[in-house]
Amino acid sequence: MSTDDTTAPAPAPASATAPAVPVADPADSPFRTEPTSRDEAPQYVLPLVVHLEKTEPPARNDALRTAARAVLTMLSDPRSLDEGEWARAVRDWQDARIRKVVRRARGAEWRKASALPGITVTGAGAEVRVYPPVPLDGWPKELAKLQVSGTDLDDPEPPAAPAPGEPVLWLNPELDMSAGKTMAQAGHGAQLAWWELTDDERDAWREAGFPLAVATPDPDRWQALTTSGLPVVRDAGFTEIAPGSCTVVADHPALRSRLAG
Repeated sequence: MSTDDTTAPAPAPASATAPAVPVADPADSPFRTEPTSRDEAPQYVLPLVVHLEKTEPPARNDALRTAARAVLTMLSDPRSLDEGEWARAVRDWQDARIRKVVRRARGAEWRKASALPGITVTGAGAEVRVYPPVPLDGWPKELAKLQVSGTDLDDPEPPAAPAPGEPVLWLNPELDMSAGKTMAQAGHGAQLAWWELTDDERDAWREAGFPLAVATPDPDRWQALTTSGLPVVRDAGFTEIAPGSCTVVADHPALRSRLAG
């Protein structure tokens, strides 16, 4: 797994019932390499832990999809909204740079991590637990000692193509990222899509269980996607890849329909 200290290109609404907020003034853009007001705010991180046993590791694509769904589940949970017990931490995290860090756990480590307040999201064979945001230097000890680097993940078989009408997180075909890094980037993409949806569109996605696919297009299609008007995640460059790299395009049918209209 790998750490990910990236940013995504939009300020967040105060709650999931508020309208999505457009990109901030360019002078305060999180794409800028020099310090901005988002850097001056207290910095938080969203911890994600993937259950990774030696004998039965999850498929890579399943882990990516499950991580993205875990982020959406945290954003939509009543405890993250309005006056919920996690709402202040979620607001503070989204007001700064929306960092995410993926760690791995097995055996007793996973059981201890599962006992902390959070939400476990399952996929076809993957389990990812997401926790309320914590200060960069304020990790719970049970999570702080978990490994960030280590075993990577593979797909035993090529992932199925996205189904018609399914939300898709498109990955940059020219970047080589670890599984943990890619899981965090998929979470960023899902979060950007969530911010831009209407209340009714969010409700429909949540009630359906947040279905989504993660896929890698060919280079020509990737170029078209990055200029389509759909949300694009750009990396801050703290780990693995160069600053400003486009990593994910969030392609939700509601957003694509809006662009076509």
